[in-house]
Amino acid sequence: MEQSAAVLVAHGTRDARGADTVRRLADRVADALPSQEVCLAYVDVQEPLVGEVLDDVMTRHESVVVVPLLLTRGFHVDVDIAEAVAAHPGSRAVAQLGPDPLLAERMVQGLLALDVPSTAHVVMVAAGSSRAEAAEDVEAAADQLDERWAGPVTVAYAAGTAPTVPDAVAAARAEEATSVVVASYLLAEGSFHDRLADAGADHVTEPLGDDDAVLAVILSRLS
Repeated sequence: MEQSAAVLVAHGTRDARGADTVRRLADRVADALPSQEVCLAYVDVQEPLVGEVLDDVMTRHESVVVVPLLLTRGFHVDVDIAEAVAAHPGSRAVAQLGPDPLLAERMVQGLLALDVPSTAHVVMVAAGSSRAEAAEDVEAAADQLDERWAGPVTVAYAAGTAPTVPDAVAAARAEEATSVVVASYLLAEGSFHDRLADAGADHVTEPLGDDDAVLAVILSRLS
């Protein structure tokens, strides 16, 4: 048996654009690790699920590293992935991708690409979760962005958690912000990201995507 492999675990999406972005990211990881087998799995919506991939990969490898392609802790990390790993001795999970300073830098670059003033009020938008640890991770990511951005930075959620993006944008307007920009703290395209265009902000950044910064974070988890 070979010694190690990497299983990248994404949430899953019905949006073809988002699915393509995640596959490109997995391909970039595989290209960066030519001596390892790199597989892509999911926790919801798409198949194969993480447990099924581990069933297969562990027939060829004595050890497997599972990398959540998720930006916060939450049910999928703490339950879905944790249970799949526990059921497969020889596998281990590393931390999810966020918060990480490299992702904060990626958001800054996305803002600068829009040519917005450095004093603009930034509403950083995450997916949303009912779990407190996910909110803690989002706040930590916002703090990292705030350290790198001259204007105010506040947090909103695309679904499931308050404040909503329209409410956060409206609150920024109420504070007489001259420019309000949404920074997408989402990995890939999909329905959550599409909603951001209707929130009333002046600009919306692209998702983090298969950017070099995201690749670097994944590789750091595997090092």
